[in-house]
Amino acid sequence: MIERYSRPRMRAIWELRNKFEKWLEIEILATEAHVKLGIVPEDALREIKDKAAFSVERIGVIEAETHHDVIAFLTNVAENVGPASRYVHYGLTSSDVVDTGLAVQMKEAIDILIEDVREIVNLLKAKALEYKDLVCVGRTHGIQAEPMTFGLKFANWAFEMHRNLNRLERAKAAISVGKLSGAVGTYSNIDPWVEEFVCERLGLTPAPVSTQVLQRDRHAEYMTALAICAATIEKIAVEVRALQKTETREVEEPFAKGQKGSSAMPHKRNPIIAERLSGQARVLRANALVALENVALWHERDISHSSVERIIIPDSTMLLDYMLGKLKWLIEGLVVYPENMRKNLDMTGGLIFSSRVLLALVDKGITREDAYQLVQRNAMATWRGEGELKGLLKADAEVAKLITDDELDELFSTDYFLRNIDVIFKRLEKLDD
Repeated sequence: MIERYSRPRMRAIWELRNKFEKWLEIEILATEAHVKLGIVPEDALREIKDKAAFSVERIGVIEAETHHDVIAFLTNVAENVGPASRYVHYGLTSSDVVDTGLAVQMKEAIDILIEDVREIVNLLKAKALEYKDLVCVGRTHGIQAEPMTFGLKFANWAFEMHRNLNRLERAKAAISVGKLSGAVGTYSNIDPWVEEFVCERLGLTPAPVSTQVLQRDRHAEYMTALAICAATIEKIAVEVRALQKTETREVEEPFAKGQKGSSAMPHKRNPIIAERLSGQARVLRANALVALENVALWHERDISHSSVERIIIPDSTMLLDYMLGKLKWLIEGLVVYPENMRKNLDMTGGLIFSSRVLLALVDKGITREDAYQLVQRNAMATWRGEGELKGLLKADAEVAKLITDDELDELFSTDYFLRNIDVIFKRLEKLDD
């Protein structure tokens, strides 16, 4: 089902042919290392390189009988190589090939994700600068709080996505590790130099210690980095959904010509992509939990991790790649309604300026508690529909003793709240430094 959402470049990494090609490359590199150690004759290596081949279909037929994928692969390769195949897989155990090959695939996959995220960071940064001065209301608890700018939302997302970029790069380092150390990691039948040789050629680092498998904390770190990135995507999607509500309608996700929102209600323009991204983020979080469950295996290895990794790792990388592509589409095509932002700023009758009035009263010399009481009682009257806050404050005799009408007029301006935002945008401009 995930393949429905996958993009070709990422999907190709997880096709069986690519997996077996990785296995064959590892086997040939290990044989080459054994030649250099004088264990395998050079003519045998030449014959292996000339004849080594496999058929995905044939491997499937053999595996149906043997119930062992690596043996099926090796059997098929041997059918093509002939007698020299006795030197293939020399001193290795299955997980040497499987785990090292998986590490290469995971590295290839995360390289695409890193590229995706870097593109999103740059896009968010550009949008932040585009909307730097577009004033809107900020909300806490879903309730209007104080004025801000629309660009600050994008700046916040840009910094967070940049942290995801750093997490993915750390996860890449964590997973770029191979092992060819034998059945329980003791190098009982293989020289440690073979591992060094193969890993260097594959762009991996030899694991400093392993059991029969690479330790799954590495895979858990990788999967968690993907899940956190998906959580950021969901964070952005949730904000779009909230701002697209009919009563708010400050933004809207793209709605194509001919698109329909409801089978019953022709007027509907629903945030379906943002909702899809929210739902898909749940899948990645669940998969990260499974990866954490895989860390604890019996003794030096069991295979309880193997069956789920065949699902969660390809699915998660393909899904996140898809989500990042959809997020890019959403951000690039986002419809913005500045006039509705202005309308929403004004809808509470000036309540969003209450903190400014509070501090002004404190500056006049009264206690914060008394100032809070003066502002709050007028704010509550505004909530009840008894008038706008500024007018009620002007009519309040206790307030009038402290602040003139002209001073109050000055307090009800968005400029004060935005006087320091350039500090944030200067930080944003240095984001890639």
